Amino acid sequence: MATAQSPAATPQRPIVRSGVKPLRAGEGSSFLWHKLHSLLGIIPLGAFLLEHMLSNFEALKGPIAYGEQVRFLNSLPMVRVLEWVFIFLPILYHACYGVWIWLRGKSNIVYYPWAGNWLYVAQRYTGLIAFAYILQHVIRQRFMGVSLPEHPMEAFAKVQQELANPWMLAVYVIAMIAICWHFSYGVWLFAAKWGITPGTRARKRFGYVCVALGLGLAIMGLWSIWAFVGNSASSF
Repeated sequence: MATAQSPAATPQRPIVRSGVKPLRAGEGSSFLWHKLHSLLGIIPLGAFLLEHMLSNFEALKGPIAYGEQVRFLNSLPMVRVLEWVFIFLPILYHACYGVWIWLRGKSNIVYYPWAGNWLYVAQRYTGLIAFAYILQHVIRQRFMGVSLPEHPMEAFAKVQQELANPWMLAVYVIAMIAICWHFSYGVWLFAAKWGITPGTRARKRFGYVCVALGLGLAIMGLWSIWAFVGNSASSF
Protein backbone atom coordinates (compact mmCIF):
# COMPACT_ATOMS: atom_id res chain seq x y z
CA MET A 1 0.00 0.00 0.00
CA ALA A 2 1.50 3.29 -1.11
CA THR A 3 1.85 6.00 1.42
CA ALA A 4 1.45 9.62 0.55
CA GLN A 5 4.63 11.54 0.79
CA SER A 6 4.51 14.83 2.64
CA PRO A 7 5.41 17.80 0.53
CA ALA A 8 8.94 19.04 0.91
CA ALA A 9 9.20 21.73 3.52
CA THR A 10 9.80 25.10 2.00
CA PRO A 11 12.33 27.29 3.77
CA GLN A 12 10.75 30.26 5.50
CA ARG A 13 11.89 33.71 4.58
CA PRO A 14 13.53 35.59 7.41
CA ILE A 15 11.50 38.42 8.85
CA VAL A 16 13.12 41.70 7.90
CA ARG A 17 12.83 44.31 10.58
CA SER A 18 13.51 47.89 9.64
CA GLY A 19 12.95 49.53 12.99
CA VAL A 20 10.72 52.55 13.36
CA LYS A 21 9.67 54.09 10.09
CA PRO A 22 9.89 57.89 10.29
CA LEU A 23 7.24 58.18 7.56
CA ARG A 24 4.56 56.40 9.56
CA ALA A 25 1.30 58.28 9.04
CA GLY A 26 -1.02 59.31 11.84
CA GLU A 27 -4.00 57.11 12.49
CA GLY A 28 -7.56 57.98 13.46
CA SER A 29 -8.16 61.37 15.01
CA SER A 30 -4.43 61.93 15.46
CA PHE A 31 -3.93 62.25 11.70
CA LEU A 32 -4.93 65.93 11.72
CA TRP A 33 -2.63 66.71 14.65
CA HIS A 34 0.26 64.94 12.91
CA LYS A 35 -0.33 66.98 9.78
CA LEU A 36 -0.53 70.23 11.75
CA HIS A 37 2.66 69.35 13.60
CA SER A 38 4.45 68.70 10.31
CA LEU A 39 3.07 71.83 8.63
CA LEU A 40 3.96 74.17 11.49
CA GLY A 41 7.55 72.94 11.35
CA ILE A 42 7.81 74.45 7.86
CA ILE A 43 5.25 77.25 7.97
CA PRO A 44 5.74 79.43 9.95
CA LEU A 45 8.65 78.04 12.01
CA GLY A 46 10.87 77.20 9.06
CA ALA A 47 10.25 80.62 7.54
CA PHE A 48 11.07 82.25 10.87
CA LEU A 49 14.31 80.26 11.13
CA LEU A 50 15.43 81.46 7.70
CA GLU A 51 14.54 85.05 8.59
CA HIS A 52 16.37 84.77 11.91
CA MET A 53 19.47 83.39 10.19
CA LEU A 54 19.51 86.26 7.71
CA SER A 55 18.97 88.83 10.47
CA ASN A 56 21.82 87.41 12.55
CA PHE A 57 24.01 87.46 9.47
CA GLU A 58 23.84 91.26 9.71
CA ALA A 59 26.20 90.94 12.67
CA LEU A 60 29.01 90.40 10.15
CA LYS A 61 28.55 94.03 9.14
CA GLY A 62 29.12 95.23 12.68
CA PRO A 63 27.15 96.37 15.73
CA ILE A 64 25.35 99.25 14.04
CA ALA A 65 24.02 97.16 11.17
CA TYR A 66 22.86 94.47 13.58
CA GLY A 67 21.19 97.04 15.81
CA GLU A 68 19.36 98.55 12.84
CA GLN A 69 18.07 95.11 11.89
CA VAL A 70 16.77 94.57 15.43
CA ARG A 71 15.15 98.01 15.33
CA PHE A 72 13.48 97.24 12.00
CA LEU A 73 12.03 93.93 13.20
CA ASN A 74 10.65 95.47 16.38
CA SER A 75 9.08 98.35 14.46
CA LEU A 76 6.83 96.08 12.37
CA PRO A 77 3.07 96.66 12.85
CA MET A 78 1.55 94.46 15.58
CA VAL A 79 4.92 92.80 16.08
CA ARG A 80 4.01 91.35 19.50
CA VAL A 81 0.81 89.77 18.12
CA LEU A 82 2.78 88.37 15.19
CA GLU A 83 5.35 86.89 17.57
CA TRP A 84 2.74 85.02 19.58
CA VAL A 85 0.60 83.87 16.64
CA PHE A 86 3.37 82.87 14.24
CA ILE A 87 6.33 82.06 16.52
CA PHE A 88 5.69 81.35 20.20
CA LEU A 89 2.44 79.38 19.99
CA PRO A 90 3.55 77.29 16.97
CA ILE A 91 6.83 76.49 18.72
CA LEU A 92 5.00 75.38 21.87
CA TYR A 93 2.65 73.13 19.93
CA HIS A 94 5.35 71.71 17.67
CA ALA A 95 7.62 70.95 20.64
CA CYS A 96 4.97 69.51 22.97
CA TYR A 97 3.35 67.35 20.31
CA GLY A 98 6.76 66.22 19.11
CA VAL A 99 7.59 65.02 22.63
CA TRP A 100 4.23 63.23 22.78
CA ILE A 101 4.99 61.44 19.50
CA TRP A 102 8.41 60.46 20.83
CA LEU A 103 6.99 59.03 24.06
CA ARG A 104 4.59 56.86 22.06
CA GLY A 105 7.23 55.62 19.62
CA LYS A 106 10.06 53.10 19.81
CA SER A 107 13.50 53.44 18.32
CA ASN A 108 15.10 49.95 18.71
CA ILE A 109 18.55 51.30 17.76
CA VAL A 110 20.27 48.69 19.95
CA TYR A 111 18.68 45.71 18.19
CA TYR A 112 17.97 47.16 14.75
CA PRO A 113 20.50 49.94 14.08
CA TRP A 114 19.32 50.86 10.60
CA ALA A 115 19.46 54.39 9.21
CA GLY A 116 15.74 54.99 9.77
CA ASN A 117 16.11 54.36 13.49
CA TRP A 118 19.14 56.60 13.86
CA LEU A 119 17.46 59.40 11.94
CA TYR A 120 14.36 58.99 14.11
CA VAL A 121 16.38 59.28 17.32
CA ALA A 122 18.51 62.17 16.04
CA GLN A 123 15.40 64.10 15.01
CA ARG A 124 13.86 63.74 18.48
CA TYR A 125 16.99 64.66 20.44
CA THR A 126 17.82 67.65 18.24
CA GLY A 127 14.23 68.80 18.69
CA LEU A 128 14.65 68.72 22.48
CA ILE A 129 17.94 70.62 22.23
CA ALA A 130 16.35 73.20 19.94
CA PHE A 131 13.37 73.77 22.22
CA ALA A 132 15.51 74.08 25.38
CA TYR A 133 17.84 76.51 23.63
CA ILE A 134 15.03 78.65 22.22
CA LEU A 135 13.34 78.81 25.63
CA GLN A 136 16.42 80.03 27.46
CA HIS A 137 17.39 82.32 24.57
CA VAL A 138 14.05 84.13 24.62
CA ILE A 139 14.10 84.47 28.40
CA ARG A 140 17.67 85.76 28.56
CA GLN A 141 17.56 88.05 25.54
CA ARG A 142 14.04 89.42 25.92
CA PHE A 143 13.22 89.43 29.63
CA MET A 144 16.55 89.66 31.46
CA GLY A 145 18.73 92.75 31.62
CA VAL A 146 18.43 95.30 28.82
CA SER A 147 15.19 95.04 26.84
CA LEU A 148 16.20 94.68 23.20
CA PRO A 149 12.88 95.94 21.77
CA GLU A 150 13.38 99.17 23.72
CA HIS A 151 17.16 99.41 23.18
CA PRO A 152 17.91 97.75 19.83
CA MET A 153 21.31 99.37 19.44
CA GLU A 154 22.52 97.47 22.50
CA ALA A 155 21.56 94.10 21.03
CA PHE A 156 25.02 93.34 19.66
CA ALA A 157 26.73 94.10 22.97
CA LYS A 158 24.26 91.95 24.91
CA VAL A 159 24.76 88.90 22.69
CA GLN A 160 28.50 89.50 22.67
CA GLN A 161 28.60 89.61 26.46
CA GLU A 162 26.69 86.35 26.69
CA LEU A 163 29.01 84.60 24.23
CA ALA A 164 32.03 85.74 26.23
CA ASN A 165 31.17 82.87 28.57
CA PRO A 166 32.79 79.71 27.09
CA TRP A 167 29.92 77.54 28.37
CA MET A 168 27.31 79.71 26.68
CA LEU A 169 29.40 79.75 23.51
CA ALA A 170 29.38 75.94 23.54
CA VAL A 171 25.61 75.96 24.08
CA TYR A 172 25.12 78.27 21.08
CA VAL A 173 27.32 76.18 18.81
CA ILE A 174 25.69 72.86 19.77
CA ALA A 175 22.20 74.35 19.52
CA MET A 176 22.94 75.88 16.12
CA ILE A 177 24.04 72.54 14.67
CA ALA A 178 21.07 70.75 16.26
CA ILE A 179 18.56 73.28 14.93
CA CYS A 180 19.96 73.14 11.40
CA TRP A 181 19.88 69.33 11.43
CA HIS A 182 16.36 69.22 12.86
CA PHE A 183 15.03 71.65 10.27
CA SER A 184 16.75 70.16 7.22
CA TYR A 185 15.66 66.61 8.04
CA GLY A 186 12.23 67.99 8.92
CA VAL A 187 11.98 69.43 5.42
CA TRP A 188 12.77 65.98 4.01
CA LEU A 189 10.10 64.36 6.20
CA PHE A 190 7.58 67.03 5.26
CA ALA A 191 8.12 66.47 1.54
CA ALA A 192 7.75 62.70 1.98
CA LYS A 193 4.68 62.85 4.23
CA TRP A 194 2.83 65.36 2.08
CA GLY A 195 3.46 63.47 -1.17
CA ILE A 196 5.85 66.04 -2.63
CA THR A 197 8.56 63.41 -3.16
CA PRO A 198 6.77 60.15 -4.04
CA GLY A 199 9.02 57.16 -4.49
CA THR A 200 12.40 56.12 -3.17
CA ARG A 201 14.39 57.81 -5.95
CA ALA A 202 12.72 61.20 -5.43
CA ARG A 203 13.29 61.04 -1.69
CA LYS A 204 16.92 60.09 -2.14
CA ARG A 205 17.56 62.98 -4.52
CA PHE A 206 15.73 65.43 -2.30
CA GLY A 207 17.81 64.12 0.61
CA TYR A 208 20.91 65.59 -1.02
CA VAL A 209 19.14 68.93 -1.29
CA CYS A 210 18.24 68.81 2.40
CA VAL A 211 21.82 67.93 3.35
CA ALA A 212 23.05 70.96 1.40
CA LEU A 213 20.38 73.10 3.08
CA GLY A 214 21.41 71.96 6.55
CA LEU A 215 25.10 72.51 5.88
CA GLY A 216 24.46 75.96 4.40
CA LEU A 217 22.37 77.06 7.37
CA ALA A 218 24.89 75.65 9.85
CA ILE A 219 27.72 77.57 8.18
CA MET A 220 25.67 80.78 8.23
CA GLY A 221 24.76 80.29 11.88
CA LEU A 222 28.28 79.49 13.06
CA TRP A 223 29.65 82.38 11.01
CA SER A 224 27.16 84.71 12.70
CA ILE A 225 28.27 83.45 16.11
CA TRP A 226 31.87 84.13 15.15
CA ALA A 227 30.87 87.71 14.25
CA PHE A 228 30.03 88.33 17.91
CA VAL A 229 33.00 86.42 19.33
CA GLY A 230 35.62 87.77 16.95
CA ASN A 231 34.43 91.38 17.17
CA SER A 232 35.45 91.78 20.79
CA ALA A 233 36.80 95.26 20.22
CA SER A 234 33.39 96.57 19.15
CA SER A 235 31.68 99.04 21.44
CA PHE A 236 28.80 101.52 21.35
